[in-house]
Amino acid sequence: MLNVDLHCHSNVSDGTLTPMAVAARAKANGVDIWALTDHDEIDGIAEARAAAAALDLRYVAGVEISITWAGQTIHIVGLQIDETNPQLVQGLVSTRGGRERRAHEMAAQLATVGIPDAFDGALKHVGNPDLISRTHFARYLVEIGRCKDTSEVFRNFLTEGHPGYVPHCWASLTQAVQWIRDAGGLAVVAHPGRYKLSDLAFDAFFSEFKQLGGAGIEVMTGSHTPDQYDYYAKVASRYGFLASRGSDFHSPAESRVDLGALPPLPDSVTPIWHNW
Repeated sequence: MLNVDLHCHSNVSDGTLTPMAVAARAKANGVDIWALTDHDEIDGIAEARAAAAALDLRYVAGVEISITWAGQTIHIVGLQIDETNPQLVQGLVSTRGGRERRAHEMAAQLATVGIPDAFDGALKHVGNPDLISRTHFARYLVEIGRCKDTSEVFRNFLTEGHPGYVPHCWASLTQAVQWIRDAGGLAVVAHPGRYKLSDLAFDAFFSEFKQLGGAGIEVMTGSHTPDQYDYYAKVASRYGFLASRGSDFHSPAESRVDLGALPPLPDSVTPIWHNW
């Protein structure tokens, strides 16, 4: 059975390893088909593709796009994209544009609770203010000893109701799916079990995603519990979605699941890669 991992990150977005190092780790872990899906960014694709080719690892070009739907941030993965597509490229430029402003607002909130210079501290972990994210702030808070790890950070900071949380209006669902489809790709809902939506809201979301041409959902992901594997397999069948599998790997020290380490998809679903 193929070991497929179609969701992970490099230091081009909020991972800690280079695209080349992520490729090497995927190969060492027995992955057969691999996609790098950095947040709102495609600059790691060329390095990832070349590294995969050198390792005889089948590579799929990907991206993870942040959207706002019903006031919540949701992530849509694009797979088998053409990263040179002008609509996709410009769309990602526009959706990255608000990150620096948001980061300054996050830093200002953290300063009020005794954490100064958080913007500059977070920036050390990313370099490019257009890509700065909550994860980079979390790493800074660990670095200065405010929290013991990033999990503790997100329990106490940077999330709704806690210091440092600043919502951001990302792309719309319509835009993200259209950019992915314009680029010849397949749109996949990332880790659906992470979103705090009611059953009614989920039905509306999945129905809209399907109508827009969405292709699949992640069933096996590092964010899901074993019970959720079964639940989202049933969701995929109910809505006619293809099923994807991806660790959402960010870092050897931070990720819940390593590259290629998830269980296989259940037989009840059709894999997103079934006709590749």
